[in-house]
Amino acid sequence: MKRLLIRAEDKNQWERRSPLIPQDLQDIVRETGAAAFVQASPKRFFKDSAYQEAGAGVVQTMDDGDVVLGVKEIPKEKILDNKVYLFFSHTIKGQTDNMPMLKRIMDSGSTLIDYERIVDDNDRRLVFFGRYAGDAGALNILWLMGEYWQHQEIETPFTECRQALYYHSVQEAKTHLRKIGETIKAKGLPAAIAPMTIGILGYGNVSKGAQNIFDALPTERIAPENLTGALAENRLQNDRIYLVIFEEKHLVQPKGDFTFDLQDYYQNPHKYVSRFDQYLPYLTILVNATYWDSRYPRFVTWDNLNKLYTAYAYPKLQGIADITCDVNGSIECNVRTTDSGQPAYLVQPEIELTTEGHKGEGIVLLAVDNLPAELPNDASAFFSNQLKPFIAPLLRADFSGGLEQSNLPPALKKATIVYKGKLTEDYDYLKEYLSVKPPRY
Repeated sequence: MKRLLIRAEDKNQWERRSPLIPQDLQDIVRETGAAAFVQASPKRFFKDSAYQEAGAGVVQTMDDGDVVLGVKEIPKEKILDNKVYLFFSHTIKGQTDNMPMLKRIMDSGSTLIDYERIVDDNDRRLVFFGRYAGDAGALNILWLMGEYWQHQEIETPFTECRQALYYHSVQEAKTHLRKIGETIKAKGLPAAIAPMTIGILGYGNVSKGAQNIFDALPTERIAPENLTGALAENRLQNDRIYLVIFEEKHLVQPKGDFTFDLQDYYQNPHKYVSRFDQYLPYLTILVNATYWDSRYPRFVTWDNLNKLYTAYAYPKLQGIADITCDVNGSIECNVRTTDSGQPAYLVQPEIELTTEGHKGEGIVLLAVDNLPAELPNDASAFFSNQLKPFIAPLLRADFSGGLEQSNLPPALKKATIVYKGKLTEDYDYLKEYLSVKPPRY
Protein backbone atom coordinates (compact mmCIF):
# COMPACT_ATOMS: atom_id res chain seq x y z
CA MET A 1 0.00 0.00 0.00
CA LYS A 2 1.38 3.39 -1.00
CA ARG A 3 1.89 6.22 1.45
CA LEU A 4 -0.22 9.33 0.88
CA LEU A 5 1.03 12.88 1.42
CA ILE A 6 -0.70 16.27 1.14
CA ARG A 7 1.87 18.92 0.25
CA ALA A 8 2.06 22.48 1.56
CA GLU A 9 1.00 24.94 -1.16
CA ASP A 10 3.67 27.48 -1.97
CA LYS A 11 2.65 29.20 -5.23
CA ASN A 12 1.62 32.35 -3.35
CA GLN A 13 0.66 33.55 0.10
CA TRP A 14 -3.05 33.45 -0.74
CA GLU A 15 -3.30 29.75 -1.54
CA ARG A 16 -4.96 28.18 1.52
CA ARG A 17 -6.84 25.30 -0.09
CA SER A 18 -6.27 21.58 0.42
CA PRO A 19 -7.12 18.74 -2.00
CA LEU A 20 -8.41 16.59 0.89
CA ILE A 21 -10.06 17.85 4.06
CA PRO A 22 -9.27 16.07 7.36
CA GLN A 23 -12.53 14.10 7.57
CA ASP A 24 -12.13 12.69 4.06
CA LEU A 25 -8.51 11.81 4.74
CA GLN A 26 -9.56 10.00 7.91
CA ASP A 27 -12.11 7.95 5.94
CA ILE A 28 -9.46 7.01 3.36
CA VAL A 29 -6.98 5.92 6.04
CA ARG A 30 -9.64 3.77 7.71
CA GLU A 31 -10.68 2.20 4.41
CA THR A 32 -7.20 1.45 3.07
CA GLY A 33 -4.95 1.25 6.12
CA ALA A 34 -2.48 3.44 4.22
CA ALA A 35 -0.02 5.66 6.04
CA ALA A 36 -0.85 9.33 5.52
CA PHE A 37 1.19 12.49 5.99
CA VAL A 38 0.61 16.20 5.66
CA GLN A 39 3.41 18.65 4.99
CA ALA A 40 3.34 21.33 7.68
CA SER A 41 1.72 24.58 6.57
CA PRO A 42 1.01 27.68 8.69
CA LYS A 43 -1.44 29.11 6.15
CA ARG A 44 -3.56 26.11 5.08
CA PHE A 45 -7.19 26.69 6.13
CA PHE A 46 -7.37 23.27 7.81
CA LYS A 47 -4.75 23.19 10.55
CA ASP A 48 -2.02 20.58 10.89
CA SER A 49 -3.57 19.49 14.19
CA ALA A 50 -6.84 18.61 12.41
CA TYR A 51 -4.94 16.28 10.09
CA GLN A 52 -3.12 14.74 13.05
CA GLU A 53 -6.47 13.97 14.66
CA ALA A 54 -7.50 12.37 11.35
CA GLY A 55 -4.54 9.98 11.53
CA ALA A 56 -1.88 11.78 9.51
CA GLY A 57 1.69 12.47 10.50
CA VAL A 58 2.96 16.03 10.14
CA VAL A 59 6.24 16.25 8.23
CA GLN A 60 8.43 19.00 6.81
CA THR A 61 9.21 17.57 3.36
CA MET A 62 7.51 15.47 0.67
CA ASP A 63 9.91 12.53 1.09
CA ASP A 64 7.48 10.37 3.07
CA GLY A 65 4.82 10.27 0.36
CA ASP A 66 4.60 7.82 -2.53
CA VAL A 67 1.47 9.60 -3.79
CA VAL A 68 1.70 13.38 -3.43
CA LEU A 69 -1.48 15.48 -3.59
CA GLY A 70 -1.35 19.21 -4.20
CA VAL A 71 -3.53 21.93 -5.66
CA LYS A 72 -1.32 24.26 -7.72
CA GLU A 73 1.90 23.70 -9.66
CA ILE A 74 4.96 22.37 -7.82
CA PRO A 75 8.23 24.26 -8.37
CA LYS A 76 10.51 22.12 -10.53
CA GLU A 77 13.30 22.20 -7.96
CA LYS A 78 10.98 20.54 -5.43
CA ILE A 79 10.00 17.60 -7.64
CA LEU A 80 11.35 14.38 -6.09
CA ASP A 81 12.17 11.20 -7.98
CA ASN A 82 9.79 8.28 -8.53
CA LYS A 83 6.65 9.81 -7.04
CA VAL A 84 3.03 9.89 -8.20
CA TYR A 85 1.86 13.51 -8.32
CA LEU A 86 -1.70 14.80 -8.52
CA PHE A 87 -2.24 18.54 -8.99
CA PHE A 88 -3.35 21.15 -11.51
CA SER A 89 -0.25 21.20 -13.69
CA HIS A 90 -1.47 23.70 -16.31
CA THR A 91 0.54 21.96 -18.99
CA ILE A 92 -2.00 20.50 -21.41
CA LYS A 93 -2.03 23.63 -23.60
CA GLY A 94 1.76 23.57 -23.72
CA GLN A 95 1.99 26.52 -21.30
CA THR A 96 5.57 27.75 -21.63
CA ASP A 97 6.03 28.65 -17.97
CA ASN A 98 5.28 25.09 -16.84
CA MET A 99 7.32 23.14 -19.39
CA PRO A 100 10.47 23.09 -17.17
CA MET A 101 8.36 21.54 -14.39
CA LEU A 102 6.92 18.96 -16.79
CA LYS A 103 10.40 18.06 -18.04
CA ARG A 104 11.64 17.67 -14.48
CA ILE A 105 8.76 15.30 -13.69
CA MET A 106 9.73 13.23 -16.71
CA ASP A 107 13.42 13.25 -15.79
CA SER A 108 12.53 12.18 -12.25
CA GLY A 109 10.82 9.02 -13.47
CA SER A 110 7.61 10.17 -11.79
CA THR A 111 3.95 9.98 -12.76
CA LEU A 112 1.77 13.06 -13.21
CA ILE A 113 -2.03 12.90 -12.98
CA ASP A 114 -3.80 16.19 -13.68
CA TYR A 115 -7.12 16.94 -11.96
CA GLU A 116 -8.22 18.94 -14.99
CA ARG A 117 -8.21 15.80 -17.10
CA ILE A 118 -10.17 13.56 -14.72
CA VAL A 119 -13.26 13.42 -16.91
CA ASP A 120 -16.16 11.12 -17.74
CA ASP A 121 -16.95 9.50 -21.09
CA ASN A 122 -18.44 12.79 -22.31
CA ASP A 123 -15.30 14.71 -21.36
CA ARG A 124 -17.02 16.41 -18.43
CA ARG A 125 -14.74 17.19 -15.53
CA LEU A 126 -15.26 15.14 -12.37
CA VAL A 127 -12.90 16.99 -10.01
CA PHE A 128 -13.00 20.78 -10.04
CA PHE A 129 -13.27 24.02 -8.07
CA GLY A 130 -15.27 25.79 -10.79
CA ARG A 131 -18.31 26.94 -8.88
CA TYR A 132 -16.23 28.65 -6.22
CA ALA A 133 -14.31 30.65 -8.79
CA GLY A 134 -17.70 32.05 -9.75
CA ASP A 135 -18.68 32.71 -6.13
CA ALA A 136 -15.44 34.50 -5.35
CA GLY A 137 -15.40 36.43 -8.62
CA ALA A 138 -18.93 37.74 -8.07
CA LEU A 139 -18.19 38.76 -4.48
CA ASN A 140 -15.01 40.51 -5.49
CA ILE A 141 -16.42 42.50 -8.40
CA LEU A 142 -19.22 43.81 -6.15
CA TRP A 143 -16.66 44.84 -3.53
CA LEU A 144 -14.35 46.42 -6.11
CA MET A 145 -17.16 48.36 -7.78
CA GLY A 146 -18.39 49.63 -4.43
CA GLU A 147 -14.97 51.16 -3.77
CA TYR A 148 -14.62 52.34 -7.37
CA TRP A 149 -17.96 54.16 -7.31
CA GLN A 150 -17.24 55.62 -3.89
CA HIS A 151 -14.01 57.05 -5.33
CA GLN A 152 -16.17 58.55 -8.12
CA GLU A 153 -18.32 60.11 -5.36
CA ILE A 154 -21.21 57.78 -6.17
CA GLU A 155 -22.55 56.34 -2.93
CA THR A 156 -23.94 52.82 -3.30
CA PRO A 157 -24.83 49.97 -0.90
CA PHE A 158 -21.92 48.02 -2.41
CA THR A 159 -19.48 49.92 -0.19
CA GLU A 160 -20.62 47.44 2.47
CA CYS A 161 -19.39 44.46 0.42
CA ARG A 162 -16.20 42.66 1.38
CA GLN A 163 -13.58 40.77 -0.57
CA ALA A 164 -14.33 37.05 -0.74
CA LEU A 165 -11.36 36.07 1.43
CA TYR A 166 -12.85 38.00 4.38
CA TYR A 167 -15.93 35.76 4.52
CA HIS A 168 -15.71 32.50 6.44
CA SER A 169 -18.06 30.80 4.00
CA VAL A 170 -20.29 31.38 1.00
CA GLN A 171 -23.30 31.16 3.29
CA GLU A 172 -21.95 33.98 5.47
CA ALA A 173 -21.36 36.09 2.36
CA LYS A 174 -24.88 35.50 1.06
CA THR A 175 -26.41 36.39 4.42
CA HIS A 176 -24.48 39.68 4.32
CA LEU A 177 -25.55 40.37 0.73
CA ARG A 178 -29.21 39.79 1.57
CA LYS A 179 -28.98 42.66 4.08
CA ILE A 180 -27.43 44.85 1.39
CA GLY A 181 -30.21 43.74 -0.92
CA GLU A 182 -32.83 45.00 1.53
CA THR A 183 -31.29 48.46 1.22
CA ILE A 184 -31.44 48.24 -2.57
CA LYS A 185 -35.09 47.22 -2.50
CA ALA A 186 -35.98 49.98 -0.04
CA LYS A 187 -33.95 52.89 -1.45
CA GLY A 188 -33.01 51.87 -4.96
CA LEU A 189 -29.67 52.42 -6.67
CA PRO A 190 -28.37 55.89 -7.58
CA ALA A 191 -29.22 57.23 -11.02
CA ALA A 192 -25.54 57.27 -11.97
CA ILE A 193 -25.49 53.45 -12.19
CA ALA A 194 -29.16 52.51 -12.52
CA PRO A 195 -30.58 50.45 -14.04
CA MET A 196 -27.74 48.11 -13.11
CA THR A 197 -27.18 45.26 -15.53
CA ILE A 198 -24.72 42.40 -15.12
CA GLY A 199 -23.87 40.26 -18.12
CA ILE A 200 -22.51 36.76 -17.50
CA LEU A 201 -20.81 34.92 -20.35
CA GLY A 202 -21.47 31.21 -19.98
CA TYR A 203 -23.88 28.96 -18.12
CA GLY A 204 -21.67 26.24 -16.61
CA ASN A 205 -20.33 25.72 -13.09
CA VAL A 206 -18.46 29.03 -12.89
CA SER A 207 -21.47 30.97 -14.14
CA LYS A 208 -23.75 29.18 -11.67
CA GLY A 209 -21.41 30.12 -8.84
CA ALA A 210 -21.56 33.78 -9.84
CA GLN A 211 -25.35 33.64 -10.20
CA ASN A 212 -25.56 32.03 -6.75
CA ILE A 213 -23.93 35.15 -5.26
CA PHE A 214 -25.78 37.76 -7.31
CA ASP A 215 -29.10 36.11 -6.48
CA ALA A 216 -28.59 36.95 -2.80
CA LEU A 217 -29.40 40.48 -3.99
CA PRO A 218 -32.74 41.44 -5.57
CA THR A 219 -32.22 40.22 -9.14
CA GLU A 220 -34.29 39.72 -12.24
CA ARG A 221 -33.31 37.79 -15.37
CA ILE A 222 -33.57 39.43 -18.74
CA ALA A 223 -32.88 37.69 -22.05
CA PRO A 224 -30.05 39.11 -24.17
CA GLU A 225 -32.39 39.74 -27.09
CA ASN A 226 -34.64 41.86 -24.85
CA LEU A 227 -31.92 43.92 -23.23
CA THR A 228 -31.59 46.80 -25.67
CA GLY A 229 -35.33 47.31 -26.01
CA ALA A 230 -35.94 47.27 -22.28
CA LEU A 231 -33.28 49.92 -21.69
CA ALA A 232 -34.39 52.05 -24.61
CA GLU A 233 -37.98 52.03 -23.38
CA ASN A 234 -37.00 52.74 -19.76
CA ARG A 235 -38.73 49.59 -18.56
CA LEU A 236 -36.01 48.63 -16.05
CA GLN A 237 -36.20 49.65 -12.38
CA ASN A 238 -33.56 50.93 -9.95
CA ASP A 239 -34.61 48.68 -7.03
CA ARG A 240 -33.11 45.50 -8.47
CA ILE A 241 -30.20 44.17 -10.50
CA TYR A 242 -30.74 42.68 -13.93
CA LEU A 243 -28.81 39.53 -14.84
CA VAL A 244 -28.25 38.71 -18.50
CA ILE A 245 -26.91 35.21 -19.24
CA PHE A 246 -25.18 34.91 -22.59
CA GLU A 247 -24.88 31.59 -24.41
CA GLU A 248 -22.61 30.84 -27.35
CA LYS A 249 -25.32 31.83 -29.83
CA HIS A 250 -25.24 35.34 -28.37
CA LEU A 251 -21.45 35.54 -28.48
CA VAL A 252 -20.69 34.50 -32.05
CA GLN A 253 -22.30 34.27 -35.48
CA PRO A 254 -21.44 32.35 -38.66
CA LYS A 255 -19.10 34.04 -41.11
CA GLY A 256 -21.05 32.65 -44.04
CA ASP A 257 -24.66 32.04 -45.02
CA PHE A 258 -25.50 29.23 -42.61
CA THR A 259 -27.29 28.83 -39.29
CA PHE A 260 -25.48 28.82 -35.96
CA ASP A 261 -24.95 25.28 -34.67
CA LEU A 262 -23.39 24.73 -31.25
CA GLN A 263 -21.54 21.51 -32.08
CA ASP A 264 -20.29 22.97 -35.35
CA TYR A 265 -19.00 25.99 -33.44
CA TYR A 266 -17.12 23.73 -31.00
CA GLN A 267 -15.62 21.70 -33.84
CA ASN A 268 -15.04 24.50 -36.38
CA PRO A 269 -14.63 27.78 -34.47
CA HIS A 270 -12.77 29.32 -37.42
CA LYS A 271 -16.13 29.49 -39.22
CA TYR A 272 -17.51 31.96 -36.66
CA VAL A 273 -16.90 35.56 -35.67
CA SER A 274 -17.73 37.43 -32.46
CA ARG A 275 -20.98 39.38 -32.28
CA PHE A 276 -20.88 40.26 -28.59
CA ASP A 277 -19.81 43.89 -29.09
CA GLN A 278 -23.47 44.86 -29.77
CA TYR A 279 -24.28 44.22 -26.09
CA LEU A 280 -21.39 46.12 -24.52
CA PRO A 281 -23.12 49.53 -24.37
CA TYR A 282 -25.92 48.08 -22.23
CA LEU A 283 -23.97 46.34 -19.47
CA THR A 284 -22.75 47.84 -16.19
CA ILE A 285 -20.59 44.84 -15.25
CA LEU A 286 -19.38 41.99 -17.41
CA VAL A 287 -18.53 38.60 -15.87
CA ASN A 288 -16.59 36.19 -18.09
CA ALA A 289 -17.30 32.62 -17.01
CA THR A 290 -16.97 30.63 -20.22
CA TYR A 291 -14.24 28.34 -21.53
CA TRP A 292 -11.98 29.78 -24.21
CA ASP A 293 -8.82 28.87 -26.07
CA SER A 294 -6.98 30.44 -29.01
CA ARG A 295 -9.10 28.63 -31.61
CA TYR A 296 -12.15 30.72 -30.71
CA PRO A 297 -13.00 34.35 -31.49
CA ARG A 298 -12.38 36.96 -28.80
CA PHE A 299 -15.56 38.29 -27.22
CA VAL A 300 -14.22 41.67 -26.07
CA THR A 301 -11.39 43.35 -27.97
CA TRP A 302 -9.47 46.56 -27.48
CA ASP A 303 -11.16 47.84 -30.63
CA ASN A 304 -14.62 47.06 -29.19
CA LEU A 305 -13.86 49.00 -26.03
CA ASN A 306 -12.24 51.89 -27.88
CA LYS A 307 -15.36 52.31 -30.03
CA LEU A 308 -17.55 52.16 -26.91
CA TYR A 309 -15.58 54.86 -25.13
CA THR A 310 -15.47 57.00 -28.26
CA ALA A 311 -19.20 56.77 -28.91
CA TYR A 312 -20.36 57.50 -25.34
CA ALA A 313 -19.27 60.33 -23.07
CA TYR A 314 -20.15 58.22 -20.02
CA PRO A 315 -20.11 54.53 -21.02
CA LYS A 316 -22.27 52.24 -18.92
CA LEU A 317 -19.68 49.44 -18.77
CA GLN A 318 -17.45 50.08 -15.77
CA GLY A 319 -16.35 46.68 -14.47
CA ILE A 320 -15.16 43.34 -15.87
CA ALA A 321 -14.62 40.21 -13.80
CA ASP A 322 -12.59 37.91 -16.03
CA ILE A 323 -13.02 34.75 -13.99
CA THR A 324 -11.86 32.57 -16.89
CA CYS A 325 -8.69 34.69 -16.84
CA ASP A 326 -6.93 33.85 -20.10
CA VAL A 327 -4.33 36.59 -20.55
CA ASN A 328 -4.81 38.28 -23.94
CA GLY A 329 -7.63 35.82 -24.46
CA SER A 330 -11.39 36.16 -24.83
CA ILE A 331 -11.19 39.48 -22.95
CA GLU A 332 -8.29 41.05 -24.81
CA CYS A 333 -7.68 43.84 -22.30
CA ASN A 334 -6.77 41.24 -19.67
CA VAL A 335 -3.04 41.76 -20.15
CA ARG A 336 -1.81 40.18 -16.91
CA THR A 337 -3.09 38.17 -13.99
CA THR A 338 -3.41 39.62 -10.51
CA ASP A 339 -3.48 38.18 -7.02
CA SER A 340 -5.67 38.64 -3.99
CA GLY A 341 -3.43 41.37 -2.59
CA GLN A 342 -4.14 43.66 -5.55
CA PRO A 343 -6.88 41.88 -7.48
CA ALA A 344 -7.73 44.44 -10.16
CA TYR A 345 -6.33 47.10 -12.44
CA LEU A 346 -7.88 49.87 -14.51
CA VAL A 347 -8.23 49.55 -18.28
CA GLN A 348 -8.08 52.70 -20.40
CA PRO A 349 -9.60 51.72 -23.77
CA GLU A 350 -8.80 54.97 -25.58
CA ILE A 351 -5.04 54.42 -25.31
CA GLU A 352 -4.98 50.62 -24.78
CA LEU A 353 -3.13 50.88 -21.47
CA THR A 354 -3.72 49.73 -17.92
CA THR A 355 -2.92 51.32 -14.57
CA GLU A 356 -2.58 49.72 -11.15
CA GLY A 357 -5.40 49.73 -8.64
CA HIS A 358 -9.16 50.09 -8.99
CA LYS A 359 -9.81 53.67 -7.89
CA GLY A 360 -9.48 56.05 -10.81
CA GLU A 361 -10.44 56.44 -14.45
CA GLY A 362 -11.18 53.48 -16.67
CA ILE A 363 -12.79 50.05 -16.48
CA VAL A 364 -12.10 47.96 -13.37
CA LEU A 365 -10.74 44.58 -14.46
CA LEU A 366 -10.59 41.69 -11.97
CA ALA A 367 -8.00 39.14 -13.15
CA VAL A 368 -7.18 36.84 -10.21
CA ASP A 369 -6.31 33.42 -11.64
CA ASN A 370 -6.99 31.32 -8.52
CA LEU A 371 -10.19 32.80 -7.14
CA PRO A 372 -11.37 29.64 -5.31
CA ALA A 373 -8.41 30.13 -2.96
CA GLU A 374 -10.32 33.05 -1.45
CA LEU A 375 -13.00 30.62 -0.23
CA PRO A 376 -10.73 27.85 1.08
CA ASN A 377 -13.24 26.27 3.46
CA ASP A 378 -16.09 25.65 1.03
CA ALA A 379 -13.88 25.14 -2.02
CA SER A 380 -11.69 22.52 -0.33
CA ALA A 381 -14.66 20.58 1.06
CA PHE A 382 -16.36 20.55 -2.35
CA PHE A 383 -13.20 19.48 -4.18
CA SER A 384 -12.27 16.85 -1.57
CA ASN A 385 -15.70 15.25 -1.84
CA GLN A 386 -15.17 14.76 -5.58
CA LEU A 387 -11.58 13.56 -5.29
CA LYS A 388 -12.10 11.16 -2.40
CA PRO A 389 -13.50 8.18 -4.40
CA PHE A 390 -10.38 8.11 -6.59
CA ILE A 391 -7.80 7.96 -3.80
CA ALA A 392 -8.28 4.43 -2.45
CA PRO A 393 -7.97 2.82 -5.93
CA LEU A 394 -4.97 5.04 -6.62
CA LEU A 395 -3.24 3.84 -3.46
CA ARG A 396 -3.96 0.23 -4.44
CA ALA A 397 -2.80 0.62 -8.06
CA ASP A 398 0.20 -1.34 -9.33
CA PHE A 399 2.79 0.83 -11.04
CA SER A 400 5.27 -1.97 -11.66
CA GLY A 401 4.06 -2.53 -15.24
CA GLY A 402 2.49 -0.37 -17.93
CA LEU A 403 -0.31 2.13 -17.51
CA GLU A 404 -2.95 -0.24 -18.91
CA GLN A 405 -1.96 -2.92 -16.37
CA SER A 406 -1.91 -0.49 -13.42
CA ASN A 407 -5.54 -1.06 -12.33
CA LEU A 408 -6.04 2.68 -12.16
CA PRO A 409 -9.68 3.73 -12.67
CA PRO A 410 -10.34 4.73 -16.31
CA ALA A 411 -10.75 8.41 -15.39
CA LEU A 412 -7.31 8.46 -13.74
CA LYS A 413 -5.74 6.71 -16.72
CA LYS A 414 -7.18 9.43 -18.97
CA ALA A 415 -5.74 12.07 -16.67
CA THR A 416 -2.22 10.59 -16.61
CA ILE A 417 0.01 12.98 -18.54
CA VAL A 418 3.31 11.35 -17.58
CA TYR A 419 3.67 7.70 -16.55
CA LYS A 420 6.95 6.71 -14.94
CA GLY A 421 8.84 9.46 -16.72
CA LYS A 422 7.27 9.20 -20.19
CA LEU A 423 4.47 11.16 -21.80
CA THR A 424 1.42 8.96 -22.32
CA GLU A 425 -0.07 8.51 -25.78
CA ASP A 426 -2.81 11.14 -25.34
CA TYR A 427 -0.27 13.76 -24.30
CA ASP A 428 2.60 12.88 -26.61
CA TYR A 429 1.89 16.13 -28.48
CA LEU A 430 3.53 18.00 -25.57
CA LYS A 431 6.95 16.91 -26.88
CA GLU A 432 6.90 19.80 -29.33
CA TYR A 433 6.39 22.27 -26.49
CA LEU A 434 9.13 20.76 -24.36
CA SER A 435 11.67 21.37 -27.11
CA VAL A 436 10.73 25.00 -27.79
CA LYS A 437 13.33 27.37 -26.43
CA PRO A 438 12.11 30.53 -24.74
CA PRO A 439 12.68 33.73 -26.76
CA ARG A 440 15.74 35.83 -26.07
CA TYR A 441 15.38 39.55 -25.50
